[in-house]
Parts: sequence; structure tokens; C-alpha cells
Amino acid sequence: MMGVVTAFLPAESDVIRADAERLAHIIMELQRCFILRLSKELAPGHVSFPQFFLLTSLDHMEVLSMSAIAQKMGHTTAAASGLVARLQNLGYVMRSHAAEDRRKVMVCITARGSALVRRIREEMICNLMKIMAHLSPAEQKSWLQIYGKIYDYCQKK
Repeated sequence: MMGVVTAFLPAESDVIRADAERLAHIIMELQRCFILRLSKELAPGHVSFPQFFLLTSLDHMEVLSMSAIAQKMGHTTAAASGLVARLQNLGYVMRSHAAEDRRKVMVCITARGSALVRRIREEMICNLMKIMAHLSPAEQKSWLQIYGKIYDYCQKK
């Protein structure tokens, strides 16, 4: 008799899939909101999100090889080179050759690029603080805890 009643309940995997579909929609909208609306520098097309991601990596690492950039960005070396060229034209990065191997292209962030990263991060932090003000302190902590777990999972991939 119990089997008959539970036969009409959705399987756990169906519920998880429905929740995952809802999360996929939410993530896409949040990404659009965070990236396009939370930073005036990114929104009008001055700097793309991949370019900003690269700048933040360079700001932390100081110097990366073109192959390391391609790997970090998940691009081919040619695509990474195009990304770097645009940033170089904007004065945010510099390219040079490695002293030990002139064939190896090294990329470093300029003072102007670091200033842009600081400005965009500060703007994002201020805007996130406005969003967090709409949450209770417990919700704020939960949000951070959940995002922390998601971040840890993504770092392992």
C-alpha cells in the first residue's frame, strides 16, 4: 500500500533536477545583475568580464606567461593573445619576453590596470553591501556560507 502512495510522489532526482533548473535561471540572472549592473566599468563595454577576470588574476600573480593565461582562462593561446592585446591597447597590461627564453611571452599588469581592478572591486563591494542590507544578518551569513562552499567546490575542479 505504501508503494502505491509513493508512486505518485516525484522521485528525489526529479525534485533535485527541478531545483537545479531554477538555480540555473537564478544564476544566469544574478550573473547578469552582478556583472552588467554592479560595475559601471564593465557594463558599457569598457572591459569585458573575461578581461576583468584576467586583470584580477594578474593583480594577484603579478606576472603570468601567455600559456598560463590561456590555461587559467580556458582558452587557446591564440584567444588569450587576443584578450591580452586588447588589454595592452587600453594600457592595463604589458607584454615582455622571458629573460631565460625569448620565445616565452610574459604578461604583467600596469599601475593603471591595478587601479582599475581596485576601482571595480570597490564598486562591486559597495553594491553587494546594498544587496546584503535587504537580508537579515542570518541570511547574510547563510549566503556567504553557501557561496563559500560553492567556491570551494569550483576551486577543486
